[in-house]
Amino acid sequence: MTINLQQAMDIGKYLVTQRLLGRKRFPLVLMLEPLFRCNLACSGCGKIQHPTDILKQNLTPEQCFKAVEECGAPVVSIPGGEPLLHPQIGEIVKGLIERKKYIYLCTNGLLLEKSLDKFQPSPYLTFTVHLDGLREWHDRCVDRKGVFDTAVKAIKAAKAKGFRVATNTTIFEGVDPKQTQEFFDFLGTLNIDGMTISPGYSYEWAPDQEHFLGREQTRALFREILAPFKAGDKKWDFNHNPLFLDFLTGEKDYECTPWGSPSYSVLGWQKPCYLLNEGYYSTFKELLEKTDWSEYGHKSGNPKCADCMVHCGYEPTAALDAMQPKNMARSLGSVLGMS
Repeated sequence: MTINLQQAMDIGKYLVTQRLLGRKRFPLVLMLEPLFRCNLACSGCGKIQHPTDILKQNLTPEQCFKAVEECGAPVVSIPGGEPLLHPQIGEIVKGLIERKKYIYLCTNGLLLEKSLDKFQPSPYLTFTVHLDGLREWHDRCVDRKGVFDTAVKAIKAAKAKGFRVATNTTIFEGVDPKQTQEFFDFLGTLNIDGMTISPGYSYEWAPDQEHFLGREQTRALFREILAPFKAGDKKWDFNHNPLFLDFLTGEKDYECTPWGSPSYSVLGWQKPCYLLNEGYYSTFKELLEKTDWSEYGHKSGNPKCADCMVHCGYEPTAALDAMQPKNMARSLGSVLGMS
């Protein structure tokens, strides 16, 4: 695992503090969306389907900082859209680093190399580059040739300048497990700081609704993909708690923690989570207190949640499970590279 030790300790301290304070619902990762605009039109993404007047809007740095402080999560993921299109993204990231937040800036990589001068390397900042597979598969997923090569070149440039760089891979129906394993091997040659993997996001607005995975499909596919890793034959570096990987392969049966990764954008606090479009609240407090959380998650019977196994809902559950005495040694060992 490639989550740095200080980050793991800070998150662990945060989780223990929330428990000691008796809080039942608290965020772990803030999904901060400073804009929905993008320079790609991926068929599996629902964020760019907003009306044109919404796509033109940006959060100000002050709005971003207020949301971060209101939420209090130790980790801030900056998805989009494409965050590097935001004219003040450098100022936003600088302000978050000053607040000692661990930042994962998600990008498709097209603008990364030319944007590096806007940032300074920091243990608090990781660029997360979207790559869904090797050249042919990835370019097909994003519906544009040449994106894979541009993104890989940008990763190398960022690493050469001392930045932390990880990758984010979405697994859709139809992916070839062997090619995915070869892809993970390739990523290992880039000296990246970890890989993030997740089943396809079931965005309600996504143009392509045919290639999202069902729950049993997900487990079977991830068991096949991760078999060499689980057997110890591969040493792939994942930016995940190992318990989350157990969940993906069916070794763990978790319930969703939808409040664990709240989303804030130009429209406000999205309810109930990053993937569903059911309206917005103006404050984080309203989101926590006014949402009927019993209506969401696999066991709720909500058909929208039936097949979801996405990291934004289940990684917080795995993080809480990692705090159990029986799991602490394994989770710490993964951070130290011992498992």
